[in-house]
Amino acid sequence: MSHLDDILSTPGKFKMEKSPFIHSRMRWHWQSSLAKLTFWSIVFFCLILIFFFRSPSSNPLLQDPYRRSLRTYNWGGPAWEKRVRSSARVRSRNGFSVLVTGAAGFVGTHVSSALKKRGDGVLGLDNFNDYYDPSLKRARQELLERSGVFIVEGDINDSALLMKLFEVVAFTHVMHLAAQAGVRYAMENPGSYVHSNIAGFVNLLEVCKSANPQPAIVWASSSSVYGLNNKVPFSEKDRTDQPASLYAATKKAGEEIAHTYNHIYGLSLTGLRFFTVYGPWGRPDMAYFFFTRDILKRKPIPIFEAANHGTVARDFTYIDDIVKGCLAALDTAEKSTGTGGKKKGPAQLRVYNLGNTSPVPVSTLVSILERLLKVKVKRNIMKLPRNGDVQFTHANVSLAQRELGYKPTTDLQTGLKKFVKWYTSFYSGGKKAAG
Repeated sequence: MSHLDDILSTPGKFKMEKSPFIHSRMRWHWQSSLAKLTFWSIVFFCLILIFFFRSPSSNPLLQDPYRRSLRTYNWGGPAWEKRVRSSARVRSRNGFSVLVTGAAGFVGTHVSSALKKRGDGVLGLDNFNDYYDPSLKRARQELLERSGVFIVEGDINDSALLMKLFEVVAFTHVMHLAAQAGVRYAMENPGSYVHSNIAGFVNLLEVCKSANPQPAIVWASSSSVYGLNNKVPFSEKDRTDQPASLYAATKKAGEEIAHTYNHIYGLSLTGLRFFTVYGPWGRPDMAYFFFTRDILKRKPIPIFEAANHGTVARDFTYIDDIVKGCLAALDTAEKSTGTGGKKKGPAQLRVYNLGNTSPVPVSTLVSILERLLKVKVKRNIMKLPRNGDVQFTHANVSLAQRELGYKPTTDLQTGLKKFVKWYTSFYSGGKKAAG
């Protein structure tokens, strides 16, 4: 019989025996049970403390990549607010005050630098997660800090932090580039995409709708929304309801969410569908980046081909061209029309392709890298796996050209030459780990 069976279920109806022996025995049994209960309570409490306060390397909550971004950051205080204001201070006539999310990312770093260079106020926000080598993100952070851009370390799901930032600075614009990137990784950690690309975007829009004044928002969608479409080049008028990956689905969801907040709250929103962005300070999970690493290590390079030996091609777009498109979207964005979370009139809602308009077979990409690196490449021809990758991407940018003045100017040969120069410099002498 368990000691729990001695606990009364109907207090007041049990008549205690008056025998001293029975009374003594039950008192001893009660004291023993109380001691056991106290002991196990202490043990359980200690286990809770160990679970929550042990080192990050052993905490299962922190091992989960999308939960890792929920950790608590140190922010706030007079010194912190002073840095925020200084970074966001506009230094040119008619300049903007821009909050750039994902500022330590590839596109975020380049956009933040370009905005700061032309005199806009720029404040960065990034959670520095380890989807890829965080040391590269820290190096980008150092690069931006030298130009006067402060990156707040925090998560876009942290409502208190976002509200505090808008309390300290009346941002005129938000450049929302924070997202969980990558098509294939979605098969390993789908929750991270929902957390960042959907929940994070909604949280940001919730804060922006209540800001006074509401900022105009430009945000990164993706060419992946075109999914299994066969008609090329991809146009903004084409259907986007057949995604080939969870990543693509979350980006499509983001476009629908943007429509909702524009319709209900009067937020000015511009979505930019990026097409395979590459260049210096790029992402190590992108093919051109890890091809370069593996070629230098004399490793064989996998070349995927579609069914019936079909060519896999991408509309590779150089980072400088993408930055021009981002800045043009900010410059042409109209003001949001809401006040205090209430829409006062129709607000601008746009979406544009930002690509290079010249798809290049992946095999040609490898050949260019082979020449630039002066290393003979061993190719392994493989079937395109069913992991969310599509056979080709090809952008129609006529709308962006007409309304943003967007015109890409960098061909793949020129862009890869600049990337290889950066890569060999950044990873030379064993100073950095190439992943």
